[in-house]
Amino acid sequence: MAAAEQHYILERPTFDKPVKILIVVSPYYYDIANNLVAGAKAEIEAVGGTWDVVEVPGALEIPTAIGIAERMSNFDGYVALGCVIRGETTHYETVCNDSSRAITLLGLQGLCIGNGILTVENRKQAEVRAEVEGQNKGGGAAAAALHLVALSRKWGAQTKGVGFRPASDEIQIASQTA
Repeated sequence: MAAAEQHYILERPTFDKPVKILIVVSPYYYDIANNLVAGAKAEIEAVGGTWDVVEVPGALEIPTAIGIAERMSNFDGYVALGCVIRGETTHYETVCNDSSRAITLLGLQGLCIGNGILTVENRKQAEVRAEVEGQNKGGGAAAAALHLVALSRKWGAQTKGVGFRPASDEIQIASQTA
């Protein structure tokens, strides 16, 4: 069982400028979603960050809401939270695979997203994973987003010295006199 495993947890990142995170949650299983959100808020606040929360109907709408927010707002990162419990049909696989794939694609475009959408076999598994004093998957998703924000800030400040640059005045003058 995963709860008995020992996991290495990275130290919290530090920030010299404020961090603003959007938590996008599907409250389909309301109590589970509330625990996930509580864990995410606590983790964001622990690094001095601020958060906003929006609710969407289901897990499939989470990536769309993140994409809209990225185009129309000014968040540094995103936390995707929700819960999908296996049912009697193949809809479970569709929701799990498509929401995960969409979040991954957004991440590959450069968005800093922590994926905390639980995909479980039953309610008990979801409760254990969502519990703030337990596995705290909401806090873990927020930590992932925060680490990605820290990396993007670190790498965004670096320059490699490659690419196109305007020619200096001396070079332009020399080429005009030649």
